[in-house]
Amino acid sequence: MIKTTLKFGLIALSAGFLASCGPQKTEEVTEDLSIVEDVKTPTLTLLWETAETLTTNESVLFDAATGTIYVANIEGDPVGKDGKGSISIIGKDGSIVNQNWITGLNAPKGMGIANGKLYVTDIDELVEIDIATAKITNKYKVEGAQFLNDTDTYDGKVYFTDMNTGKVHMLDAGVVSTISEGNESINGIAVASDGTIYGLDASGLKMWNADGTTTILNSAVTGGDGLVILGEGNFVASRWQGEIWFATAEGETLMLDTKAAESNTADIGYNAADQVVYVPTFFKNKVAAYKLDY
Repeated sequence: MIKTTLKFGLIALSAGFLASCGPQKTEEVTEDLSIVEDVKTPTLTLLWETAETLTTNESVLFDAATGTIYVANIEGDPVGKDGKGSISIIGKDGSIVNQNWITGLNAPKGMGIANGKLYVTDIDELVEIDIATAKITNKYKVEGAQFLNDTDTYDGKVYFTDMNTGKVHMLDAGVVSTISEGNESINGIAVASDGTIYGLDASGLKMWNADGTTTILNSAVTGGDGLVILGEGNFVASRWQGEIWFATAEGETLMLDTKAAESNTADIGYNAADQVVYVPTFFKNKVAAYKLDY
């Protein structure tokens, strides 16, 4: 939450005469009143929803460089190699620009962009797509992978998680390596502008330190799916079941709860310039856009 603190001072003047005919003296006394805090509660306001044609959409990625919004659709079994998965493109007004931009994937989930390529996790491999030609140019098998999930990029490198094995992997110059293990049910991952890695797992919102250890920033928002770094210690985290949280190291605010409507909130995307959160609703087969105010 954002807090604005106003401090007021009260100056009281008291006067008295030492003698009936003596000189008048004025004594100045300063007293601090209580600190008054103006607290703004973070909110999400619905802007639009797409048509219900994005079958089992799991992830949304906003490309700030082009304004393109990519949507990963599982369409079949989340762990099945059935070739039913796809990537769609939608507009910033909720229109379906290209339903079948990329087809023939299995169960695509997290996405990230680096060096003109869109990288997508697909069960046990990382798929590389050339954006200019809309062609799959490479598939990187990940040894021992079981359920590759969220993705982010930084400085040409691709970072991605495996929820089942608790590992964080990195693709660098065509080579896949494991950079972290023991992260129970890790899903959401995001890399800040300074290269600091943040993630969501069973322990909550965590940060990786320079020596490879991790620090838990928020232990309340556990089992998160999508993660957005807002800056200045502020984050937005989604839970697949139907919750979106505003989280900091000091606390958390539930901004959206769609569990009663059985509408999921999977791997969210974010348009920082317009402060819009894009929510893949999974079984509802549509993306919903919300204005963030905090």
